[in-house]
Amino acid sequence: MLPRIDVEIRVASPEEKPILHQLLELYLYDFSEFDGTDVGPHGVYGYRYLDHYWTEPDRHPFLIRVDGNLAGFVLVNRHTVSGADRWSVAEFFVMRKYRGKSVGAFAAAFVFDLHPGAWEVKQLASHPGSTAFWRKLIGRYTSGRYEERQGEAALGIGPIQLFDNSGYDAKRGVAESAPEAFVDRMR
Repeated sequence: MLPRIDVEIRVASPEEKPILHQLLELYLYDFSEFDGTDVGPHGVYGYRYLDHYWTEPDRHPFLIRVDGNLAGFVLVNRHTVSGADRWSVAEFFVMRKYRGKSVGAFAAAFVFDLHPGAWEVKQLASHPGSTAFWRKLIGRYTSGRYEERQGEAALGIGPIQLFDNSGYDAKRGVAESAPEAFVDRMR
């Protein structure tokens, strides 16, 4: 059994934008292993859409904390590869220290529950670990009721999972559950 940890996922305020900016740099550094991106001339990767998460209504930034400590983020929007009117996980990051402790599964399901409707979750073709994570999580979250399509290989886009959680019992108690209880419920 996993040790009990306190996980909090909440919308990042405009005042927390610098925090999200720093976490995005860590994420982009980790991700450079898979997408080959280099830092810019000033030593930062940069994320051109960051400001949009506080100015566009269909973009939502979330910070993840574990036992009060920053642990990652989730960026959700409605800009999909397919062009369909769906929610999309634009970026998802859990710091290495918190991986393998169900923090990512808890955070993803929490955000899915906050936004009922059609969803699209895409992965890079070069990141098989990400694909394994999302297949397992979405498979459990939907009880296997999802579709997977292959993305545009020429653009480096790998599998894309599609599902609709509109008919699910909204807010299935995820926010009040400990991550280990959530994972047990998903098994």
